[in-house]
Amino acid sequence: MESFQIVLPSPALAPYIRHYWLLETDSIDRSTERIIPSGTVQMVFYRGNPVSLSSSQNTSLIDSKVVLCGQFVGFSDLSYTGNIRILAVVFHTYAASAFFRMPVSDFCDQKFTADEVGDRELLELEDRILNETDDRHCICMVEQFLLQRLNPPKAYNLDRMRSAISFINRQKGEIRISELASSVFLSTKQFQRVFTGHVGICPKDFLRIVRFQHALYVLQSSPEINFSQLACECGFYDQPHLINEFKVFSGYTPKEYLAVCAPYSDYFSEEDK
Repeated sequence: MESFQIVLPSPALAPYIRHYWLLETDSIDRSTERIIPSGTVQMVFYRGNPVSLSSSQNTSLIDSKVVLCGQFVGFSDLSYTGNIRILAVVFHTYAASAFFRMPVSDFCDQKFTADEVGDRELLELEDRILNETDDRHCICMVEQFLLQRLNPPKAYNLDRMRSAISFINRQKGEIRISELASSVFLSTKQFQRVFTGHVGICPKDFLRIVRFQHALYVLQSSPEINFSQLACECGFYDQPHLINEFKVFSGYTPKEYLAVCAPYSDYFSEEDK
């Protein structure tokens, strides 16, 4: 049995939260899911049986914990057996910094538990969520926590980053950083600093993730496209560049990826507006 649903945030949080997703699955055999960069920061509550998260750097066992998942370049594997229940908060690309006391850039290529960041309020929320069986009640508790924590950084910089992300989305990641900086009236150096502070990853790597996600979206929408056309349409230098980026972000060549996964872009299937 497996169920998956997406729940939209309340109007008060809609400028900051993209959506919540809920997954419940019951597997007798050990299952493994490949996790690839989605271009977002997420706060994930793991309920039910322990899960294992493995990357090229390490393997960690997560047993009934909330995990702050930063932007990342690369991939990891989520392995589990038995009953798994997951609730995830997906922040708008530019908005996670409004809720955390540490810079979201500190999360880059990292996954932190509430224990590890010493966040007492988040630990209290974790305890309440893990002792609640009703998913809707869990989301209500998460929303109450987020509304209490909401402390937007300088509004003009948040608006700048919202505008920059919208520009990136329209261009599918095919844009120079200097153009982005000019579009929000910042020098390139200022833009790099503000962008990394709000988005949690440097602009160059974020643009790479967006191009990769766009390639997935094109494969999802036009399964008959060949890889040379895909490389050209999605802003890669050539087919070898496309293959290399796929291997970095998914661990597979495009051909290998299609053999094991149905292509789907989390980013462009419901992109930030």
